[in-house]
Amino acid sequence: MDTLTIRATTAELPVLDADELTAVRSLGDDGGRLSLFEFADVSLRTLELADAQLFDGRISAVIAERGHLRDLHLSSVEFIGCDLSQLRWENSRLHRVRFANCKLLGAALTGLSLDDVVFERCRLDFAEFAAAQAKGAVIFSGCSLPEATFEGCDLSGAAFDDCNLRATTFGSGTYKATDLRGNDLSGLSGAVNLRKVVIDRHQLTDLAAAWAEDLGIAFGDER
Repeated sequence: MDTLTIRATTAELPVLDADELTAVRSLGDDGGRLSLFEFADVSLRTLELADAQLFDGRISAVIAERGHLRDLHLSSVEFIGCDLSQLRWENSRLHRVRFANCKLLGAALTGLSLDDVVFERCRLDFAEFAAAQAKGAVIFSGCSLPEATFEGCDLSGAAFDDCNLRATTFGSGTYKATDLRGNDLSGLSGAVNLRKVVIDRHQLTDLAAAWAEDLGIAFGDER
């Protein structure tokens, strides 16, 4: 079983044998099931799918101008080098799913259940995560998250590493044991919500600066 480990967090990765994958021209129909597939090198005006199951597959170099995915179950699926900016993805279960070198600029990800889900070197600028639930390991590694938002999420035990968190907003939610080591925390928003996170001692100054910014604290010598 392939894994990715960031400090104390280990996520299982999809296990795929390229020789067993069959090239497909779409991700199937609403309400369908697709397994042992490869969907690659496709440009779409719209990507839409609902009430479907995707198992043991690779989605690579797919570009969609817009998309709407809902009520999906994904298991052992990887997205490689895709541009799914402006995607709306709702009420879905993701188990052992890996996103690598993908663009999800401005994506709205709502009500996702995340279990062994990895984002590696992905562009998530302006993305909105709402009511996401970490049911297992969740890792953001080397990702760009400027002005992304997490609202009403449970990111307990999730790990962020070497990510750009400039103006990333951590809204109300649960962040117990969320590992923020290895990141510059000075530019994030919502520091007051980050109860019980894990940081290195030297990051306390960064987090305090973000906390002061959130509270609008002024220094007397600057007035």
